[in-house]
Amino acid sequence: MQEIEYSTPDFLQNMKPSKLDFSQGDLFEPRLSDQLNPDHNLYRMSKIIDWKALEVDLVRFFPAEKGAPGKPIRLISGLLMLQHCYDLSDEVTVENWVENPYWQFFCGYDYLQWKFPIDPSSLTRWRQRLGEAGLKAILKATVRAGQAVGIVNSNSFKKVIVDTTVMPKNIAYPTDSRLYLRSLETMISFAKENGIKLRQTYVRLGKRLARLFSRYAHARQMKRAKRELKRLKTITGRVLRELKRWVSKEEGSRQEAYELIAKVSRILSQKKEDANKIYSLHEPEVECISKGKAHKKYEFGCKSSLVITHKEGFTITSMAHHGNPYDGHTLESVLQSAESLTEVAIEAAFVDKGYRGHKIERMKIYISGTKKGLSRWFRKQLARRQSIEPRIGHMKSEGKLDRNFLKGILGDKCNAILCGIGENFRILLNRLPKRQFL
Repeated sequence: MQEIEYSTPDFLQNMKPSKLDFSQGDLFEPRLSDQLNPDHNLYRMSKIIDWKALEVDLVRFFPAEKGAPGKPIRLISGLLMLQHCYDLSDEVTVENWVENPYWQFFCGYDYLQWKFPIDPSSLTRWRQRLGEAGLKAILKATVRAGQAVGIVNSNSFKKVIVDTTVMPKNIAYPTDSRLYLRSLETMISFAKENGIKLRQTYVRLGKRLARLFSRYAHARQMKRAKRELKRLKTITGRVLRELKRWVSKEEGSRQEAYELIAKVSRILSQKKEDANKIYSLHEPEVECISKGKAHKKYEFGCKSSLVITHKEGFTITSMAHHGNPYDGHTLESVLQSAESLTEVAIEAAFVDKGYRGHKIERMKIYISGTKKGLSRWFRKQLARRQSIEPRIGHMKSEGKLDRNFLKGILGDKCNAILCGIGENFRILLNRLPKRQFL
């Protein structure tokens, strides 16, 4: 009879996360380990991942003196791996966990569960609680699993490929009419919640003006479109001034009111050529990034750097950058992050032409298109730099890199790391050594 082994080190016995202990059998209920197919990839992955080391890495996020006992570390980390491997929402992830016994066994349960292990909204709080450092520990666990399987080894981490891409945010395309209308609706909603009596709300008029602007702009009647846009901007400014007057009279105004006024004021005053514009009211940190794509001239989100091993394509760092930095300025930070995760010094990095002027001298940086002074073997090595492009494509089509639904700057950093975790997990499932059958 096979039993899942999950024990906690002695110095963690008083910590907050609850423990999964199925050493005591159930007389009337069979174990999952006796019923499931041991050759199933998830069954085998549950044995490969070093859950004890992951628990040691994540236990610092469970303060012993606060709150009720937390959920098991293996449950939370397992759900995050499965969610980003299969590109699922929080709700669907939890629903699939109840329906799929292999998912339950992978997360450490040896008896079939009939109820949700957590509320789907708890995954949001767990991502915020773990943060960038906690998710890097989960990424490190997938790298350890790759070493255990034999997909990568310590020499694989000495030669890497680095590239950047855009991680778009989940916002609508930012036109002036949409921003004005959204600002108007948000201020009206805030006024209702706080009992502020407006002279006129302009709810129906605002929607009508936005609709007319779209129609006239589509018909290329630009004079009429500009007239409706100007009227929409005017009534948005009226409501903003009323909100300012209320804030000046109300002594105990909340910080939320000041933030809303500041954002709407910036939206109304910004012009086409301005820098640091607001493209979304609920995600003001979103940046406009031009990548020169024929089908998509501009993308709205933030830059994300990816570091993979040169030969195997295994992700060892995935990091979000804000402020739309030059690619060469991000290279040092991502390489340091990769070295700290693998604990192996990088000897060579292969990059594209966007990294020219990087000013890194402690290792060899090979830039695409370089031919002078390189042997034939090195030119072949450099030609493999483009193997990172399909990896990015998989992370966008099969993962969540193509649209980030997590809120704020912390959400950007977490989503970038989680996309790397999901890609590594897919590689592990696809490249597990095949069992030999008689």
